[in-house]
Amino acid sequence: MSHNQILQIRRQSRKQERLEARLTRDQKRLIERAAQIRGTSVTDFVLASARRAATETIEEFQRLRLRDEAREVFVNALLNPPAPNAPARAAAQRYKERMGL
Repeated sequence: MSHNQILQIRRQSRKQERLEARLTRDQKRLIERAAQIRGTSVTDFVLASARRAATETIEEFQRLRLRDEAREVFVNALLNPPAPNAPARAAAQRYKERMGL
């Protein structure tokens, strides 16, 4: 990779967005203490924590949505079962014969 390509990648990856938040003194001290324990800056600590929380929130939402979709498919199959196919009809006939029905 050439020097110019590296510089271009660095320019493209520069942070251009800003996020601001107002917090109480106690909240700020708590975050500063946690960042200090982790050995990182407050900014890096907040960004890593927010990213982790955002990822978990999105994953949880997707799991719940999939559960809802699966439940809908299941209920629909119960309420509107498909007609039995030939192998199912043959199995039912064998069962009736064996049970003497």
